[in-house]
Amino acid sequence: MAGKQTLTIIKPGAVSNEYIGPILAKINSAGFHISAMKLFRLTRNQAQNFYSIHKGKIFFNSLIEFMTSGPVVVAILEKENAVQKYRKLIGATDPSKAEEGTIRKMFAESIERNAVHGSDSDENAILECDFFFSKSERYSIFE
Repeated sequence: MAGKQTLTIIKPGAVSNEYIGPILAKINSAGFHISAMKLFRLTRNQAQNFYSIHKGKIFFNSLIEFMTSGPVVVAILEKENAVQKYRKLIGATDPSKAEEGTIRKMFAESIERNAVHGSDSDENAILECDFFFSKSERYSIFE
C-alpha cells in the first residue's frame, strides 16, 4: 500500500469551528478516497505516543494540550502518491506561508493550530494509519 495512502487528522480547532464538512469536501474534490474514518477525543497517552517524535521540543506540551482539547477526525486517505498530493493540498504548516486555496490557508488559526495533520512520508503514513485503525476498519480501493 506504500505510496497510495496517507493519514489525516482534522484537529480540535477545526472541529470546534465546524470545518469538518468543508475540509472533507476539499479532500473529496481532490480525488482522495476515504478508506477509514472516525471522530473521537485523543487521550493524553495516545497524543504523547503519536507525537513522540517531537518529545523534548519546546512546543511538545502545548501540542499535546491542543490535540487533547477536543474531538478530532482521523481518516485514511487513498490516492496514487497520496502523501505528496495531500501535503500539497494542505499547504505549509504555517498558514501565513501556505498557498491560497490550501486547507491550512483556508481553515488554520495559526502555526500551532494549523487545522490538519498529514503524514510526511510513505513510511510514516503506514505507521500512522496502523496507530489509529485495524485492518478490519479499512475499505481500500486498492485491494
